[in-house]
This record gives sequence, structure tokens and C-alpha cells, in this order.
Amino acid sequence: MDVSGWLIVQRAGVVVAFVLAAVAIVAADRPSGRWGEALRRRFVLGVPWGTLVTLLGVLAVYLFVQGGLSNWYNPLTLPFRAWSYFYPLGVLTAAFAHSGAGHLLGNLVGAAAFAPIAEYAWGHFPRHRGATSFGSWRTNPYVRAFVVFPAVVLLVGLLTAAFAIGPIIGFSGVVFAFAGFALVNYPFTTVVALAAGSVVRTVYAAVQTPQLTAGGRPAYITPWWADIAIQGHAFGLFVGVLLGAAVVRGRSRDARTSALRLWTATVIFGVQQSLWAVYWYRGGDTYVLYRAAGVGLVAVMAVVVTYIVVGSNRLVLEDAFDGAFTHRRWQAGVACLLLVTAAITGPAVVANLYTAGDGELPGEEVVVRDYEVTYAESVTNGMTAAVDVSAFGETTAVNTSGVVVRSEERGIWTTAVTKGRLAFAGRAAVVVGGVGWRETVYAVRDGWVTAGGNTTYRVLLSHDGSARVVYTADPARAGPVVGGRNISVAAAPQGYYLRVARDNETLAARLPRTNQSVTLDGLTFTREKKRLFVEYEGTRLQIAERETYK
Repeated sequence: MDVSGWLIVQRAGVVVAFVLAAVAIVAADRPSGRWGEALRRRFVLGVPWGTLVTLLGVLAVYLFVQGGLSNWYNPLTLPFRAWSYFYPLGVLTAAFAHSGAGHLLGNLVGAAAFAPIAEYAWGHFPRHRGATSFGSWRTNPYVRAFVVFPAVVLLVGLLTAAFAIGPIIGFSGVVFAFAGFALVNYPFTTVVALAAGSVVRTVYAAVQTPQLTAGGRPAYITPWWADIAIQGHAFGLFVGVLLGAAVVRGRSRDARTSALRLWTATVIFGVQQSLWAVYWYRGGDTYVLYRAAGVGLVAVMAVVVTYIVVGSNRLVLEDAFDGAFTHRRWQAGVACLLLVTAAITGPAVVANLYTAGDGELPGEEVVVRDYEVTYAESVTNGMTAAVDVSAFGETTAVNTSGVVVRSEERGIWTTAVTKGRLAFAGRAAVVVGGVGWRETVYAVRDGWVTAGGNTTYRVLLSHDGSARVVYTADPARAGPVVGGRNISVAAAPQGYYLRVARDNETLAARLPRTNQSVTLDGLTFTREKKRLFVEYEGTRLQIAERETYK
């Protein structure tokens, strides 16, 4: 059997194994309709319609708004991020758009795991006996399933986009809201759903890639925790907890979960979902992780969530200040959570009130409608420089290097490709566009590395069939001194040059083509494919080589 046939057999084997397992479990449990009856008590026809409408809506944004239908692995993202309050389209779409197929599927799986639990806890039908389902639009099960639930999801999505720091994109804030709502109502069920989501992702990976052969290889990566929108996740979770608590506290105390059960489940969820990954961007490609502080915050957060749900109605500070500051214990928990929420959303309000500057961009830019694309190094980030806040030795006014994209019309200023990533790959595609259109600008880097490790390079931007050099680095000096002469390679828009310096006198010549030579001040330079050699008085050594990319 050929390799492709064997892979098909393995994929089928995974599917068949789970189908047979499901049949065996049903036969062993003999539910006799009990599962369906339990679902129908809370759902119209036993189906979480609100969840299905939500999942289809998010998928539709990816396919038809971002262009994922024709570019599944490379959707348009720049115009659909929440850049600032002065760009409403980004705020409206950010929570429902995604950066790629993996990002989309991960959030859909998370929503499919937690949203049905949240919808079940809220329910399409009233819990109280004797209450009528069709007495008003507020209790109508069809309105609750197809209108109210999706509308609340939409509102929470808008809130997570409006109160997130940085140009966020993705449904994860709403997924965390689902999880928060589910946690306070069914804590251990939520933990099981968390594990189930991991199982689904593993099974999907097994079907997609049944057999994997891997080995060591160079790669350019940022720390995994630096890709987590921790503030947006925490905000979504807190919103879900507050909404869920409003539901669960309407029940009798006996119907609520225990404090130990809720605290344990919240800690497990917070640690597993990396809510402890508190970090800061220091500029360039440097990040700082405050792991110990983050883990401690998760434990404290779990206590606050627990008190909100199971806290008693007994008063605290009852005799203090002549009763002026009396609160019930659960209300104190709510106040604490609101304060924390305000603390993590406050900086977002300040940052989102600023937009891209209108000053000159460094270097020559490529213009695509309202977008300007260029390359620059060690320039102040145009979005964060407007708000200079320092804390714990860190600052929001950071320098950045790489491919810069700006749109004054949309309030966008971003480093679309960092200097390090372009140096690693040598080529990167930057997709710009808007609703109904997209265009691609390609960034290409070429360079020479001299003996001694110094590098000089050029960056070209290509669009619509034309290319131009928009950046040249400083000359790279070679380590060896040959015959008392210093040798450098210099980048220029039209190509590369050799420089030979001695006694304050410099001679220059174009870098020779492959298998050709040039002589400068008694030194003979010969190029052999990607290597450059120098000869002097019978001595020959490699002086430089072309930069290579992965």
C-alpha cells in the first residue's frame, strides 16, 4: 500500500474507533431517552440553538468578510482588528474575525465546549414551576434561543473588543465569557468540557495528520505566552462570571455549588488556560513574563469568584462607620471583581483613544489605496508612543523594527513583520485591504555577511509587478585586515559594493558577479556563487558570503 493509502486507512481508523466507542457507551448506559429528556427541559427540541447560531455567525465572518472562503489559511486581518475607537469597523469586527484557520478552529472548539453549558444554565424555558413560557417576549423560548442569546454574545464580543489593550482579533474573549458563565453554574462540568476541547483538538490533529515525522530544524518563534491576549481573556472571563452569578444567585442556596468545588474548578481552569501568563513587551523581540505574580493572581481571582457565587447575605463592616459602608459578602466579591475589571480595562480606554500619527514615515513607502507600507529600524511605534506610561521599569513608548504598515484613515500603525522574522525567512507577505478587496505587498531581504559576523542588507517591497529598495543597512566591515587594508561590503539601492580603506583613503567597486573578479588597491576579490574570496600575495581567504534564510 502506498503512503497516501496508508494515511487514509489511519484517518478512517480514528473515526471508526470513536464511532464504535460511542455505540458501546450508549449500549452500556442504556439512556432510554433520559439524555434527550434532560436537554429538552432546558432547550427547544433539545438543541442549543443560540450556540449554533453563534458558531455559524463567526464562521461566516471568516469565510465571507475576511475572505477565508478563497484564502482559507491566509485571511485578511489588518482592517478587522480593533485598532482604536476612531476606527469603528475594527471594533465591530475584531471579536468575530480571526488571524488564520488554526485560530478560528481553536475558538470554535472552545465555544462549542463552553457555550452549550452556559446556554443550558440560562435555558430557553423558565426554571420556576408554574411560569409560562409564552407569556412575553422575554420568556418566549424561541426568542431566547434565536434572538436574546446571540444578541448577548454580540454585545459581549463588542465589549471585549472595545476594552482590550492593543489591536486584538479573535473570539477568545467571548469564549472565556462562556467559560466564566459555565464555571459559576456547573464548575466541574466546565472542567470536563475544558478537557473535552483538548481531546477534540487532538482527534482533529490525528485525522488531519495521522502520522508525523519530525526532527530538529531552525525556526523563528516568539515565546508562546507572548501570543496570549491575557487582558482580553481575563476581561471576557469576568464578564461571564458576573452574568452567570446573576443567574445562579437567583436560585436557592442549596441549589448552588460548594465553595471548594467552585474554587478548585476556577483554579484548574485559570492555570490550564494560562491566565497566569502576565507579560510585558519590551520592544524589538524581547518579552518579560511575571510567572510567580500571575499564578498568585489566579488563586486570588478564584477566591473572589467563589465569594460572588456562594457568599452569604450576611453583612460585612456592619458596625463600622455607623453603617455607612455595609455590604453583603457576595456584594463585596462583586465590588472587588468590578475593581479588578476596571483596572485591566482602564488602560485600554486610554490607549484606544489614540490613533496613527500623521507624520512622515521613515524611508520610501509603497502606497496601496489608503495604506502605506515601508521598512524602518529603531523607530517609535506610532500607536503606543502617544501614551507614555512607565511602571515597574517598563514603558509603552517602545522602539520597533520591521515592515511598517500605516493607514491614517483606519488609525492603523503596526509592525506587520518584525526585523528578526524577515531576517530569518528572507521573504514575507503583507496583506492589506478592506471589505470586499485585498492586495498583497511582498517584503524581500537580501544581504551579505562578512568574516567576523557583521551583516549588511537591503529590503525590497514588491507590489503589482514592480519592486523597489526601501531600506539599506550600514556597511559591514570584515574582521580580517588584509595587507594593512580594511575591507567592507556596502549595500546600495542598485546593488552591493566593496570598499577597501587604507591611510584615510577609500576605494570602492561594484561587487563582482558570480565567477568574476575585481581588483582594488592590490587586493583581488573573486566571487564563487554565494561566497566572496580575497587574494593578496599568494594568500586566499573567504571574506564574505551571501545571507541565507530558512
